Amino acid sequence: MDDTPPHPADPYGPEFWSSLYRTGDTRFDQGRIAPPISRMARDGDIPGGRVLVPGGGRGHDALALAQLGFAVTLVDIAPEACEAAAAAARALGVPLEVRCEDALVETLASRRGTFDAIVEHTFFCAIDPSRRPEYVEACAELLRPGGVLAGLFFLLGRPGGPPFDVTEPEIRGLFGARFDVERLRPAADSFPDRLGRELEARLVRTR
Repeated sequence: MDDTPPHPADPYGPEFWSSLYRTGDTRFDQGRIAPPISRMARDGDIPGGRVLVPGGGRGHDALALAQLGFAVTLVDIAPEACEAAAAAARALGVPLEVRCEDALVETLASRRGTFDAIVEHTFFCAIDPSRRPEYVEACAELLRPGGVLAGLFFLLGRPGGPPFDVTEPEIRGLFGARFDVERLRPAADSFPDRLGRELEARLVRTR
C-alpha cells in the first residue's frame, strides 16, 4: 500500500474507509454493477478502451466492465476494498488493474491523459466537498481530449456525510468549465432504494 498521507483537507482517508470495511458498515455496496452503468456500457455511452473507476470499492462495476472487454483500472483508498476487488478478478479470470491510492493525487500524477472514460459511482459524494473542484480538474486531466465521464451522481437531500449531498446545479457549475454536459437526468433504472435519487451523467471533456 502507498504510504502517502491523505489530502490535508480530507479527513476521510484510508483509515476511515478501512474501518467501514472491517466493521461491515458497507451499505453503499450493492453487490453488483449499478443497472444504469450496465446499460450505458451496453449502449456505447461509455467509450471502449481504457476506463478508470475511482473509488471502485470491491469492484462490482469495474469487474462487469472488464468482462465486457474494457481495459479497466480500479482505484480505491481502502486496502480491504482493493484486496477484495483483486481477489474477485482472479476468481473470475478477468484482467483488472487495481491501485490502492488517492485517485485525485497519486493516480493523477502517474496517469495523466491516459483514459478514454471515467466511470463515476458514489465517489464524488464520498469525498469531502472541499475536494470537489479538485475532483473535476483531476478527471479532466486524467481523460484524453474528448474523453467521457459517465455514471451516476447520488442526490441525498440531507446534510452531513459521507455520503455528502449533491445537487444538479452544483454539478453543472463545477464541470461546465472543463466538460460539455451532454446528459444529466434522473436515472430511470436505479437500484430500487436509490430510484429518484440518482442523476445519470455523460460529460465530455472539452478543455
